[in-house]
Amino acid sequence: MLFLAIFAVIAASAIADPETQSYSYSPPAGSGSGSPFSIIGEGRITAVRVWESSYIRGFQFRYGFTWSSVSGTTSGQLQERELSGGEAIIQISGMYSHYVQSVVFVTSKGRHFEAGQPSGTSFNMYPSHKGAELVLISGTTHGGITSIAALWGRVDTSATHTEH
Repeated sequence: MLFLAIFAVIAASAIADPETQSYSYSPPAGSGSGSPFSIIGEGRITAVRVWESSYIRGFQFRYGFTWSSVSGTTSGQLQERELSGGEAIIQISGMYSHYVQSVVFVTSKGRHFEAGQPSGTSFNMYPSHKGAELVLISGTTHGGITSIAALWGRVDTSATHTEH
C-alpha cells in the first residue's frame, strides 16, 4: 500500500503541467571529487565572478547587491560580468574532465559570459520550464571546481533590492 502511495505521488509529479512547476534541477557535470559547495542568495543573480586558469578555480555570485562567499579558490585570473536590469542567467554550458575546464553563462538578453579553457566532455544545463532562471549552483571543489549542478526557478524580483 505504501508503495502504491509513493508511486502515485511520483506519477502525479511526472505528468504535472510544466508551466505550473516552480523549480527544476540540472544534475552535476564533472568528476565530483572533493568537498561540496553551494552558492545561494536572496533575489536575482546580478553579477558573476569566475576565477580561472587552465580550469575553473572558483565562483562567486552577487544577489541584488550582496556578494556570496567564494566557492573554490580565488587563485588564477578573475573574470567578472555584471548583468543589466531584468537580465537573468538562463543556461550554463561548458566542458569538464577531472576539473570543470570551462563555463559559459547565457543570459535572457542573449549575452554570453565565458571563462576557462574548453577541453574534455561537454555539458549543457537549462531550466525545464518557461520563465525560470538560475537560482543557485552547487558542486564539489578540490583545488578547483570538480563538478557543477544548477537549480532553476522563478525569482520574485520584488524582493530584490533596487538601491545601494
